[in-house]
Order: sequence, then structure tokens, then C-alpha cells
Amino acid sequence: MTGASGAMGEAAVRALARDGRSVVMACRNLEKAEAVRSRILADLPGADISIGRLDLSSLDSVRAFADSLGQEQVSALFNNAGVISRGYSLTGDALENTFAVNYFGPFLLTRLLLPLMDPEASIVNMISLTCRYVSVTEKSLRPSADEFSQLGTYARSKLALLRFSRELARRNPGLHINLADPGIVNSNMIDLGHWFDPLADILFRPFCKSPERGVQPALSALASDGRNRYFVGRKIMDIPARFEDPNLDLRIWEETERILSM
Repeated sequence: MTGASGAMGEAAVRALARDGRSVVMACRNLEKAEAVRSRILADLPGADISIGRLDLSSLDSVRAFADSLGQEQVSALFNNAGVISRGYSLTGDALENTFAVNYFGPFLLTRLLLPLMDPEASIVNMISLTCRYVSVTEKSLRPSADEFSQLGTYARSKLALLRFSRELARRNPGLHINLADPGIVNSNMIDLGHWFDPLADILFRPFCKSPERGVQPALSALASDGRNRYFVGRKIMDIPARFEDPNLDLRIWEETERILSM
């Protein structure tokens, strides 16, 4: 599970451990991850929780994490990590940071872990309600500074992840590949770094979902034997028809492989 040291991440790891699942917390900040792990083990002493270093903004880190698993079988992958970058910046791989963390990192990680997955493993990709307000093409994957906007780039990165999920499902019909949308959750993700954040904390945060509620759609998706389903709130539905474009999904996939030199 990526992003396992965040608010929703901790809630998900706790729930999975309570159900007796072995969980690998794939995290960039190992100190924060260990604190989360310790809190959960204090309540669930028998939980099987390990930590692996994963920085999704670094392709080398993604590859190193996948290598660290050796031949360990993976029954499920939860691509939970996400970032809303406050400004335009490039990673060491010359990728825009939001797309690196939200899309390129999960794309590469998923592809590298496929050989370790059992034939009916589950993959859940966390998307966002913002996907419905933007469009994405293969040309959107490497935005320039002029094309960057905080929420727009975030939304397009999540829409790219949705399109990756669609093409991945076509290529791997046996896997249980589903999407989850947490809605608006009371977490650090909604701190946008603007002057009005303190006001939003007073007027907006009280109405946001708790991390425990926000992660429920993803937990339901992980437990599901369905495929190509969209989990949002308490609803389970088909992926909306407006996202149906196999040709675009394929073009984005192929451009991503070219960028990653896969």
C-alpha cells in the first residue's frame, strides 16, 4: 500500500491488519511510517505490518522498492498515495512532480509488481472526483510551467491514472482492477498553501469526511471480486461512460511507456 503513513493510509492499514491481512507500508518518510506502525501494533499486537521505502517521485526508488520484495507474492496493490503540488517543479527524472507521484510512479510500480501477483490479485487505484472536470491526452503527461495549475494538474494526473486502470484491465482480464474515490477527506491533502487555508479550516473542514470514512470505498474495492468498478461513498457502479475511450487509453499507455523507456 502506497501512502500508508497518511491519515487515510493509517486508517486503511489498521483495517486491513484487523482483518488479518499482511501489509507492506510503502512510504517515503520512514520515521512517520514507523510511528503509524507502532500505533497500530499497540492496539493490534499480532498484526503483520512491515515497512518499505518508496518515493514515488523517483523512478529509481520505485524500481528499488519492487526489487526489495524479491519473489514475495502480492495478493493486492493499493495505489493510495497522492500529492497536490503547490507549484511547478520537476523531479530528478525531469517529470512534473504531481504527475510523477500520482501517475508515473504508480504506473511503473504496478507494472513491476505484476509478475509477483497471483492470477486473481486485486489492484485498487485511488482517483478523485476532480477527474470529471478535466480532460487528458498523451500530450498532457508532461505539462510545462505555463500549463501548470495546482488543482487542474492534480485532476489530470488522477484522470491519467483512471485511463491507465482501464487499459491495464483490458490487458489483464483476470485481475480485479477497480477504482475508488474517497471524496473530500479531512487530511493534509486539502491544505493548498493559500492565504485562505485558515478560514477553510474553520468553515470547510468540519464538513469533510473522516479518514476512516474516506478510505471505505477503497477497502470495499480491495475486498471485491468485481472488475472495472467504481467505488464512491457507499455506491458501487460502472465506470462512467464519459470515460470510455479505449483508443485514448492506449495512446496514453504507449506514451507513458515511451517516457519511462519501458
